[in-house]
Amino acid sequence: MHETLPLLAATRFPPITRGRLETLQVNLGYRCNQSCLHCHVNASPQRTETMEGETIALIPQVLRARGITTLDLTGGAPELNVHFRGLVRQARALGVRVIDRCNLTILQEPGQEGLAEFLAEQDVEIVASLPCYSVANVDRQRGEGVFDRSIAALRQLNALGYGQEGSGRVLNLVYNPQGPVLPPPQGPLQADYKRELHQHFGIVFNQLYALTNMPIQRFGSTLVSKGTFQGYLQLLKDAYQPHNLATVMCRTLISVDWQGDLHDCDFNQMLGLPARVGSAPRAHLRDLLAVDPQGQPIRVADHCWGCTAGQGSSCGGALEEAAPTAQAA
Repeated sequence: MHETLPLLAATRFPPITRGRLETLQVNLGYRCNQSCLHCHVNASPQRTETMEGETIALIPQVLRARGITTLDLTGGAPELNVHFRGLVRQARALGVRVIDRCNLTILQEPGQEGLAEFLAEQDVEIVASLPCYSVANVDRQRGEGVFDRSIAALRQLNALGYGQEGSGRVLNLVYNPQGPVLPPPQGPLQADYKRELHQHFGIVFNQLYALTNMPIQRFGSTLVSKGTFQGYLQLLKDAYQPHNLATVMCRTLISVDWQGDLHDCDFNQMLGLPARVGSAPRAHLRDLLAVDPQGQPIRVADHCWGCTAGQGSSCGGALEEAAPTAQAA
């Protein structure tokens, strides 16, 4: 694995500061039942890092202390953390919107029986990765057989009301480009997804999020190996749109790693860049009980051009088209 931070650290990206904290994005661990080529977390079945119960117990406290409205659970496969369901119940009891970043195939893993029904009962919003509606492309990026298992999982979720009009159970899909290119316009791509998935598989969903691949971790290392890293980075810089700065996700979100340390976003977490919260050199989740991070400077590097290129990119999809309820999710 090639280190990409040395290639990104020197930057001319504009300085930005955090606004009001609305979303707590928590990485519950790097273990996953898949090992995807585009994964910026470098997650896999071999990873053992997982958030412990003592740290998880701080999350509801922080949600209350900071008045946070959205808890965004990610991984790895966040559902593999043994405390996942308990945490979801506590957050929902507080009236907090909960997002589960689900890879879909986890719904069929041994030990995860009843997971889909649990998510539906708790009205958890699901953001599911499906980088293409083509079996060949998905299996090439995510592993053989993943597409068929993903389709089966989507049908299971649809049967529980997810993605169905008027149900209130939100199912959003995530698209990632197959290589070092910008994603196509989100609106027309969403229309294609809806048409193809419904026509061929009878599947419905709410929104499609078109995300830009970040030049870090597994994807970044692949670019280095192929000699295309600098070319892709220049593509991101050339596509910079200044108006996207106002709505980048890090302005209203803070990312928590599996040890409880704070980062300005999920990508900074993967680069080992700690957030500046108060005077602590390396802030921890517990610091949010007493310190409001609003107004703090956000650490930037050259990968940040990925969030402002073209239509913009965030965990809630394209910045130019993201609805207010999906922004910074």
